[in-house]
Amino acid sequence: MYPLSDGISSECGSDKVPRSDPFTARPIDPVYHSSFVDEEGITKACGCPLIPLKTHIKGPAPVSDQDKIDIVDEAITFFRANVFFKNFDIKSPADKLLIYLTFYINVALKRLEGCRTLAVGTKAIINLGLEKVPVPGEPGFPFPGLFSVPRSQDEAELFRNYLKQIREETSGRLLNCAYRPNGTPNKWWLAFAKRKFMNIVVL
Repeated sequence: MYPLSDGISSECGSDKVPRSDPFTARPIDPVYHSSFVDEEGITKACGCPLIPLKTHIKGPAPVSDQDKIDIVDEAITFFRANVFFKNFDIKSPADKLLIYLTFYINVALKRLEGCRTLAVGTKAIINLGLEKVPVPGEPGFPFPGLFSVPRSQDEAELFRNYLKQIREETSGRLLNCAYRPNGTPNKWWLAFAKRKFMNIVVL
């Protein structure tokens, strides 16, 4: 997990809902896109760039500098704005990964809904991490057509392991947002468990 500052880790944003129309609760600003548009030297699997991560979790992702923003930072920072959107105009392959992470955060928050302490929430997230991670072409993958179907078993396992790694890293940072230092829920985050990103119902 990452250190907290005034009760919120840096990528969590402030304790306020993003700017939205007070009557429709729809965001005023357009969808936020990933800044990772330079794909030079980046390995791909299923059409997804395996973007470097600030992580100590074992996996195929290259390690990013700790003082730089990574795509997990972007996904968490943009989540409370992007989750309102039913459509997402993809401008780069990294946007596809941002879409996947936004949906995963939605799923994780749904699992944390009703977990009244950090300890209980951590157990829920650990259980989520034990679930099988499907890849494109397998049952349960949330976005058919977003990524290409793997051309080999090796590509499938490379992408699966990357998704496992980035999900686990996202979960750890998300817990720092969803709960305060005293272990109580942060309503400014857990309230978003009820949102449906791209109109997908999270069970």
